Parts: sequence; C-alpha cells; structure tokens
Amino acid sequence: MSEKTYLKVAILWHMHQPFYFDPRKKQFLLPWARLHGLKDYLDMPLAATQYPGVKVTFNLVPSLLDQIDMYCQGYRDRHQELSGIPALELRPDEKKEILSTFFAGHPATMIEPYPRFRQLFRKKESSGNNLDLAIELFSTSEWRDIQMWSNLVWMDPRFRKEKEIAGFYDRGRDFTEEDKRILLSHQIEILKRIIPTYQQLYREGKIDVSFTPYYHPILPLLADTDSAKEALPNIQLPAERFRHPEDARWQIHNAAEKFRDLFGSELKGMWPSEGSVSEEVLGIIRDEGITWAATDEEVLYNSQLKTGGRRGSPHTAYEFSGAPGLKIFFRDKGLSDKIGFVYSTWEAGRAVGDFMQALHNIADFLKDNLKDKVVTVILDGENAWEYYPDDGSQFLDKFYQALATDERIKTVGLSEATQIGPAAPLKSIMAGSWINHNFRIWIGHNEDNAAWNLLAKAREALVNFQKSHPDADPDTIARAWRQIYIAEGSDWCWWYGDEHIGVNNAQFDELFRLHLKVLYEILGLAPPEILMRPIHRTKAEAILSFPEALLTPHLDGILTHYYEWSGAGHYDCLKGGGAMHRVDSVISDIFFAFDSEHFHIRLDFGTKLNLVDIKDSRVIIEFKSADRMELLLERGELIEKEGFKYILDRILEVSLERTAIIPKGFGTVEFAIHYYQGAQLLEKWPVEDYIAVDLPERDREIFWQV
Repeated sequence: MSEKTYLKVAILWHMHQPFYFDPRKKQFLLPWARLHGLKDYLDMPLAATQYPGVKVTFNLVPSLLDQIDMYCQGYRDRHQELSGIPALELRPDEKKEILSTFFAGHPATMIEPYPRFRQLFRKKESSGNNLDLAIELFSTSEWRDIQMWSNLVWMDPRFRKEKEIAGFYDRGRDFTEEDKRILLSHQIEILKRIIPTYQQLYREGKIDVSFTPYYHPILPLLADTDSAKEALPNIQLPAERFRHPEDARWQIHNAAEKFRDLFGSELKGMWPSEGSVSEEVLGIIRDEGITWAATDEEVLYNSQLKTGGRRGSPHTAYEFSGAPGLKIFFRDKGLSDKIGFVYSTWEAGRAVGDFMQALHNIADFLKDNLKDKVVTVILDGENAWEYYPDDGSQFLDKFYQALATDERIKTVGLSEATQIGPAAPLKSIMAGSWINHNFRIWIGHNEDNAAWNLLAKAREALVNFQKSHPDADPDTIARAWRQIYIAEGSDWCWWYGDEHIGVNNAQFDELFRLHLKVLYEILGLAPPEILMRPIHRTKAEAILSFPEALLTPHLDGILTHYYEWSGAGHYDCLKGGGAMHRVDSVISDIFFAFDSEHFHIRLDFGTKLNLVDIKDSRVIIEFKSADRMELLLERGELIEKEGFKYILDRILEVSLERTAIIPKGFGTVEFAIHYYQGAQLLEKWPVEDYIAVDLPERDREIFWQV
C-alpha cells in the first residue's frame, strides 16, 4: 500500500501535575504526582508500545520529572506520611485528616469496585460530616485497611499482578503493618522505572517525546499580559502589566536543557502549556531551536479570521510567517475531547469503533489528498483514566490494537509528522489556548489579577535587590529566581477565579503565596503583609446556590419572563469540572426550585445540543432515595407521566410531585442529572455525588432565608 493511501494520525498524551513541593517543610503538600506516577506515567508508554507499528508522542513537563526524581531520592508527601503511621498510633487529628482525604478519586471506578474500600467509605459516610463521630467508628484493623486501599486503588492494573503486591488484592482486608511497608516501598520502585522507561523507548524509536516549558506557565501571558486582549478585548487586566518575554525564554530554554540532559539529543517539539500561543511566543520557541509546536484548532480558525482568510483544515501542518521553520499542528478538538470526556462511560469496543469510524470519515473526505495530511489528537494523558473502568486499560488495549491493524491508518510521532509534506502558510496567529481559544481561565478574574499583581511585585523586588546588591551570592539569587519561575506556573491561576472548584483550592492558594514569601525570605526581606492573606475565597456558591423563595414556573419550555425562575437554586455545569476542563457540554445549567406541592427542575443547554435533531436523546433524573425518572427529549407538547410532567422547547422544564420523590413531601432531596444519546451516557451532573436540597414542610417559607 503506497504512503499516499494512509491517513496519518499523531496522538499526543500530555503528562503534567502542578509543582506541589513545600519549600519550607521540604515535603509535597499534595500526593498527586506520586499517585499518578503509579496509575499513569509508567503504564501509558508500556501500553502504547505493545503493538508494533503504533507510535505516539508523550509530552512531559520538566517540573513533573523533577518531582518524580525527588520521590526517588526520598522526599515524601503528606498522604504517604499518613499512610505509613502504624494504625494503632494514629492520633485523632490524623484520623480526621485520613477520613477527609483518603477517599479521593472517582467513586464509581475507584471505590465502588472494591468491596472492602466501599464498605469503609460507606461507614465513614454514615456519620455525615461529623468527623468526631466518624473516627470512633473504626477499629485499628479498619484504619489500616483504609491506609492500604487508599494506595492500592491508585495502582494501575498492569502492576497489580507484580508478585510483591498481587496478594493484597486477593486478600482485600485485614492487612498488617508489614503489608503497608511492602506496598509503600514498592511504589517507589515503580516510580524509579518511569524516567528510564521513557529514555529507553525514545532511544529505540518506539515513542516520540516532547516537552512543555519548565514550570508549565502560560507563555503568552509571561511575554505580555496584554496578549489576553487579542481574544477578549474587554477583559479586565491586572493593574501591573506583566511583560517579561525573557521569563518565557527561560522556561523554554531550560526545558530544552532538561531534555538534552535526559535524552541526549535536542528537543524537537513542544506542547506549550494549555496549548497557549502567541506570535511573540512562537518566535521564541523557534529561536530556541525547536522544530514544532501544537495548539488547538480553534486558535487556527481565529487566526485565519483575523486576516480575513478562509477557514482551513486542521489536518495539516502550518507555518507562521513570523517563525519560519517552526511547524505548527492543531489538535482535532472533536476527536480529542471524545477520549477525554465522552468514551469513559461507553463499552470499550464501541468507543474504539466510534473513534476509528471518525478517522475513516476523515480519510474518505480527504480522498486523494492524504499525502500531506495528519490528524492531530492531543489530550491529558492521566486525569481522564480514573473515569474509565480499570484505569482505561480495556479501552487503550483495544484502541492501540485497532490503530495497529487498520490498513487505512498510520500512526506517527509529531516529530516525524514535520516531514510529511510542506506546511500551509499562516500569516498571523491569534493569541489563545486550547480552552475557548483565550486565556480567561488564568487572567481577568479578581483573584487571577491579584495573583499576577503579587507576582509582578515580587519579581520587581528581586530585580531591585540584584541592582542594589551586585555582589550578592549567585546561588542565593538563583534560588530566589527559582521561586519566581515556579510561581509563573499556570496551575495557581487554574484554581483561582470561578472556573474550577476543587477540594484543594485553599492548598493551591497557600502554595502560590508561599513561593513568593520564600523569595523575600531568601533575600533577607520581610514578605509583604498581603501575602499572609488568602487570595482564594470560599466559593461553593460560585458553582452551586440554593433556592431563596417558593416559586411555581409556567411549564412551556421557554423562559416566559425574566422573573419566572428568579430565586431558584442553580448548579453551573461548566464550572463543575476540576482538574480536567471541558470547553462545552450539552447541559450548561441546572435550576431547581419548589412550591408547596411540587419540585421543579429546569435544564439549559449549551451550543453542543442541536435541538432540531435530538433523536434518541434522553435525560434521567436520578434520586438517591427514590425511583429515577426518564425523560425522552422531544420538542412539542407537555408530556405527563405518573408523578411528574415536562416540556422541552428552548429549555427543559420539569415539575415533580414532592410526594413522588420523598415520602412525606419534605426533607432532603438528593438528585443528579444524566444525559444519554442512545444507550451511551454522555454527561452526569454533578460528576460525583448529588445536589442536595432541603424541602421544608408544606406551606412554610424557606427557613434559612435571612
């Protein structure tokens, strides 16, 4: 078969965790680099190379590799420390910390499949939020089992068969302190294999490896925060304009140096943090000798619109006139997001079949123009898998097998893809990221802007110190600059603002400010008092608010008037993510309210749902303590069922009898919304747990209103 007949597919898995190291305690504040190391960083390259002919790209972040290396040197995290304490010696405060943190993970795939862990989780949940009560419920043996299972569930299935730990999964309970010692020790042995495995597979030509700038910064914002205005002209920017292209260059240059040290060759490719690019940044990347970079297809479309050009295909390499010699690839958003956000609830064979059919459809469309084409699939290589059964192992096995055996498809590394054919010209680049082709996640909110202002002030203090102390110890200055470069990472502002709500927002805020405080301390200066105050505000209300008054909407499928749902509770689905960000969703908002007889739900839909063609679409309202209710989505007349009625037009409005969902018609109602297309679950809101609403007794006004 000639080269021309293949559709080339370049798949890039991005591996990244924030820099969790506390420079004062000399300990990792959060355990995710270690736990994802056990669950994702080693098994992913091993899985990708088990089928000859399959070649994918792994994008690694230097600061992640630093953390893995530090674990191998003996540095520890708090979760690891708590896991190692003999269960009999646990203090009450340590027990509370364990119950608050050791059940982290997606319950459906990381708790429910394991009978003992599930039993312990439900025992903990039985006490509600009363940790003083909860810690009295468990025996010493149960505490030890919690310590063990909180680590066991993070081991990829590939490693669970290794002789050192295989018996733990068979036994399931009543572990010993020696079992814990063996497990925690074996975890470090697995971490020690990660970097050598990438080195060997890269050296053998079985994988391609690219890097992200050192501490995962948003490069265009380092170069100039005003770049945010290109996509968002009216965005409110920080008072202190941050314009330091030299910092962007440092992050790129030192990533390239790290690559050279580890892999013995020059860095060829780069996935800029969050696919964030600008014209200035692409020039710096090119100047550092890098031959390709990648971003999102929406950046391509906006760049072409910027110059009045036609919307071009993302399935080819481009070359920006301001950075000649640098090939730019644009991720296929639809294919990438299907793996990241959709396929986790599908049967593995069906999901792979759907993906391969999409590739065939592209090949059919391109027909005789395949020679210079490449489909680029880029996504998070770690966070998605905890939502898949068995850490995604079934899907990945079938996925790679299909890619290896399909006669129409050829996988290529992105470095190889630069040689496929001539690049299409691109006159201009609109600054943006893979998320909504802008930088709103990291700048513009009051919290984000406050962080940028503090960073600018700290950097200015360091520069002024250098000027006034020209003979200062070079090591001291280097350590101070390191704190700046760490604070320039994107992860701090990822968790500032309203876009992402997680259980660790406060810790990210603490770490960001800590790095700036340590900078001042390194220089012998007193940290500004403002660094002692949190930037982050408690923002459960930003994602979820509760009803403020009784109301009865008119069921007609449209917003009849402005005040129809005024005072209703609200859940914002687009803010309901966490470590992973989805750009769009079918359901954008959930409103809920009640009157004396009924509980009302309203669903608003994003642009992803075509209300004209909603064949086989349905919504299931799941109640924790009542039968679920299924709604087939059909635009038209009011549909009445036993216990509820609903109508769909521009919005979906549902009215349920209170006694149908809770026996006496009052008490706590816990519900979740599932959206199905055919037999496939595409979305669940909230992703985990339920929305809990207290229904007061009939004819009583809401008692929490003030």
